[in-house]
Amino acid sequence: MNVQSVDLTNCDREPIHLLGAIQSNGFLLALSADLKVQRVSANAGEFLGCDSLDLIGQPIAELFGKELIHALRNRLALLEGGGGVERIFGCTLQPGRMQFDIAVHVSGDFIIFEAEPSSDEHGDATNTVRSMIARIDRATTTESFLNDGARLIRALTGYDRVMVYRFAEDGSGEVAAEACRSGIGSFKGLHYPASDIPAQARKLYTINLLRVIADVNAVPVPILPAENHEAQPLDLSLSVLRSVSPIHIEYLKNMGVGASMSISIIVDDKLWGLFACHHYGPRTLTFERRSVCELFAQMFSMRLESRERKETVEYERQARDISDQLLGAVASDETLLNDPDWLGDILRNAIPADGVGVWINNTAAFSGTVPAPAEFRQIIEALKQLEDGRVVATDSISSFVPETSIGDQVAGLLAIPISRSARDYVVLFREEMIRSVRWGGDPHKPVEYGPNGPRLTPRESFAEWKELVEGRSRPFTRSEIRVAETLRATLIEVVLRMADEATVQRQQANERQELLIAELNHRVRNILGVIRGLIRQSKPADDNVESFVSLIDGRIHALARAHNQITDDHWGPAPIKALIDAEAAAFLADQPDRIRTSGGFVLLNPQAYSTMALVIHELVTNSAKYGSLSGEGTVDLHWKRDEDGDLIVNWAEKDGPPVVAPARKGFGSTIITRSVPYDLGGKARVEFAASGLRAEFCIPERHVSEADADQIPAIKFPRSSPGHPVPSPSRILTGERVLLVEDSLIIALDAEDAIERLGADSVVTASTVWDGLAAIDSFKPTLAMLDVNLGDSTSYAIADRLLEIGTPFVFASGYGEQAKLPEAHQSRTVLQKPYTLENIARCLDELSQLSGE
Repeated sequence: MNVQSVDLTNCDREPIHLLGAIQSNGFLLALSADLKVQRVSANAGEFLGCDSLDLIGQPIAELFGKELIHALRNRLALLEGGGGVERIFGCTLQPGRMQFDIAVHVSGDFIIFEAEPSSDEHGDATNTVRSMIARIDRATTTESFLNDGARLIRALTGYDRVMVYRFAEDGSGEVAAEACRSGIGSFKGLHYPASDIPAQARKLYTINLLRVIADVNAVPVPILPAENHEAQPLDLSLSVLRSVSPIHIEYLKNMGVGASMSISIIVDDKLWGLFACHHYGPRTLTFERRSVCELFAQMFSMRLESRERKETVEYERQARDISDQLLGAVASDETLLNDPDWLGDILRNAIPADGVGVWINNTAAFSGTVPAPAEFRQIIEALKQLEDGRVVATDSISSFVPETSIGDQVAGLLAIPISRSARDYVVLFREEMIRSVRWGGDPHKPVEYGPNGPRLTPRESFAEWKELVEGRSRPFTRSEIRVAETLRATLIEVVLRMADEATVQRQQANERQELLIAELNHRVRNILGVIRGLIRQSKPADDNVESFVSLIDGRIHALARAHNQITDDHWGPAPIKALIDAEAAAFLADQPDRIRTSGGFVLLNPQAYSTMALVIHELVTNSAKYGSLSGEGTVDLHWKRDEDGDLIVNWAEKDGPPVVAPARKGFGSTIITRSVPYDLGGKARVEFAASGLRAEFCIPERHVSEADADQIPAIKFPRSSPGHPVPSPSRILTGERVLLVEDSLIIALDAEDAIERLGADSVVTASTVWDGLAAIDSFKPTLAMLDVNLGDSTSYAIADRLLEIGTPFVFASGYGEQAKLPEAHQSRTVLQKPYTLENIARCLDELSQLSGE
């Protein structure tokens, strides 16, 4: 025996419209254009009282009465516009014989005339359909709408089981609703593979909307002759009596079905599903009753299409509202676009998803259930290869990116490009849906030898069979993809506007930078001018180089100490007492209490602070050489504000050697007597009393401010000055493992050295987001210091991860506390750059103390 190859396309290739036979409950005549009989079904003579072959070649006018011929010609006129079937009910073909219901359509060169015995049963089709439509219109949900449709068809037809069978995109189907007599079980919820209703059968359902099988055990009636002169069988696509495929007959018998009827449900010109009617014995409905069913199904389809369209319109309207909210929110706070949790909540309200990944400027951020970072990067690279900027949706990531190993976290994605070039994406992820699909038998039909030869034998057992569908998510619908396109346009608009704003901000930043550089140049020139003047004016009378160097060194370091105080965290006012304490510590390390101070917590602005630093330095220097501090004497230094708000500073020496006014006025004396009047617009008075030098300075109110004692932080880690170093901070980081994220190697080495000097057990540096995330997993730091800006990205993704696992960290930025941080990190400490041992010590000491609480 020659065994043919069998695969899943065998059923699809079966020519079910060219079977060359009809069912036995009626007869068929194929007429030429001049209404002569060319072909007949073998049973036609039984209905017409003659031999069937004798009918071939006869004009139909000689077989039937004039009234029928007139009605037939009218129906044929209606068919001239195209395909379709015309009906004539209750016709008398021959005097004295039974009445028939007639169906007429055109097939190629033939006019197909089909007749079935009529019934005395007649009803009001219009009112019947109207009442049925009124019933389904009261349904409030799609589920109740489908259930009502099944119940009404069963009431109208009397079939044992009526199902609403809904097709999926891949051709498989599901019993979405059902009405059946008791005791026969339920098929509701069962799934059937696409091969159960092959592609050519689904196509016929869109052409011929109603299909009846009256008796699965009936013997098909052949058409005579079987082929025309071109050896072609008759095309029965629109035939109401068309015979049934032997494979389908066997399929129905295996289900125990004796008769069936299918009515197409057409939505948006596509086969949405069927009313599938089963009866467990032979059953034939009248042509008229079937026509009522067909009319109801057409009205039902229109109502269903309207319902789905309304649901789609409402869904897309809500999505547009969400899109508008997204646009408005980002317009007021552009940083939201970098917040994956916020963005994920917004997008998931429009398109249900389990997680969101954002890829902007080669930086990733995540929310919800998402792939691992390395897998996400693979997905982004695959998306970039498309280069057409379209929305991409798949329920199987592994089929889209075969080389990646997603695991069981996610299975489907919808990628929305948010830049004109395929570079930046927002990707929605759906989890794997390991769903138990209830199949009406094994969907993988085995190859067997049935009564019809080697083929895909229909299943003989319809016990519930379960198949696990793995590696796939719930598919994204067409509406969801359309919504994604809308969101894509909104996000691109946001990104482009942000890019425009960023361009303006960069321009403004460049202008500010140029202004700052000009100001810096001005200040540097002033500082260099001051130093140059100090050198030139400090020339000693004895031309001793060592004393000259010492003199210059002291004065420059006085300025340095003042500068350290006013720039410890930012350029601003500093307390006068800190200036005096620093100067006393430099000259009287062992006896700082010989300069006794009193006064409130008064702050001087930077200009006044620098001026008074030189003045106090000169007073201390002179006293240490010639005055009370050269012996066992003391100095009383007092300050207070007068009624005008000016600051009065009094210097009084006592218990020192007798004071004599100098014979010549040197540069130091000039600084003491002229700096405050000249630089600050104040007053200075110096008295060389025999008991000790006295000086009084009046600093105008505009240079002075006050603060409460608790507003002035204790300087736990003072910044040392050249020539007058302070001890290094203690080893405050003992036992800590510190992660340092910094994109500049030189700066990173400097900071790493400072952290090691502070006692850290180990330090790991990273220059990129990916390196930092990897270091968290491998190094497991106990503290971290993150530079905010890492070239073309930020360290916020690292911060999110550290926050998630509870590791303390600080940010570092040249902007200091003025740095703009995401909402999740706005309360985080920001270390002012450039790094110094003292500011790192202060910041990390506070952080380690908080982590230890």
